[in-house]
Amino acid sequence: MTSNRPYLIRALYEWLVDNELTPYLLVDADRDSVQVPSRYVEEGRIVLNVSPTAVRDLNLGNELIAFEARFGGAAFAISLPPDAVLGVYARENGKGMLFPEPDTEEPDPPKPDGPTTNGRPTLKVVK
Repeated sequence: MTSNRPYLIRALYEWLVDNELTPYLLVDADRDSVQVPSRYVEEGRIVLNVSPTAVRDLNLGNELIAFEARFGGAAFAISLPPDAVLGVYARENGKGMLFPEPDTEEPDPPKPDGPTTNGRPTLKVVK
């Protein structure tokens, strides 16, 4: 099953913009394939303002988030996989969502214990 994270990122972004709030992405800058200006990374993380007025060519894709932004007056091409996003929230009030780090995501549920029936259905009489 594919990750729900890209879909949640897009939904939260749209919700924040619709409510005239400034969407920020909290990103794990140490993850593979994350391209952000290292000068602005603090403790392995970076906060990115992704409001429509702050970025150009924003693409919140399933495999890659990409856009162009300015840092200190210089333009940078930003790209990162959605699983590097640790949270999406509003600058004004902090409303949004934090995501679990990939190592702490819940594993697949265990398969139920019970007798194996070699793939054949069984019926049980209940009184």
